[in-house]
Amino acid sequence: MKEPSFLSATRSSYDALAEDYAVHFRHEWAGKPLERAMVALFGELVRARGGPVLDVGCGGGRVAAYLRDLGLEVSGIDLSPGMLAVARRDHPDVEFREGSMTDLDVPDTSLGGIVAMYSTIHVPLTDLPGVFAGFHRALAPGGECLVAFQTGEGTLHFDEGFGHEISLDFHRRTPETIADLLEEAGLEVHIRTWRARDEDERTPRALLIARRPE
Repeated sequence: MKEPSFLSATRSSYDALAEDYAVHFRHEWAGKPLERAMVALFGELVRARGGPVLDVGCGGGRVAAYLRDLGLEVSGIDLSPGMLAVARRDHPDVEFREGSMTDLDVPDTSLGGIVAMYSTIHVPLTDLPGVFAGFHRALAPGGECLVAFQTGEGTLHFDEGFGHEISLDFHRRTPETIADLLEEAGLEVHIRTWRARDEDERTPRALLIARRPE
């Protein structure tokens, strides 16, 4: 089966950006207290239930490493071999492998948690129900899912990044849209957080935590 064009474009774009992206955003996490707090909260929720965590669209591995430092069993998947090379170099004690959130290669009910930090933003709206259905399938009953995304409406397209030719779509969604899609997939949204954009950002941000019912 031919791969959807948005997956191919996302992979090749991040392969081109990988090294410059890693340098540019190396210290960004230190300036994002809400994201760190929500990931830590997510980690506490998963620890209470148990089970491994999968960082979906892990990029350079920063979030996976943060969860590892919190004492969780965590691994990451990403479309881009270039980004995975950065992740493996910078965080050699975490397992990273190539994979797609549109077809999670994990056994049913095998995960205690899934985190998708600003990675669903490249997936068209028509494909998100399948992505969230895959999250539901992979999570064990009581498992937690954290989804962070840019809020708003419409799609922002980039043909250039850090001097490289790319083709990346950034899909903005409302918290209500994502919450509804998670609920339709069978996941119960129980925490919603929104923040205004920082000076270096174009849009506000939202973070939702949803649980697969027991």
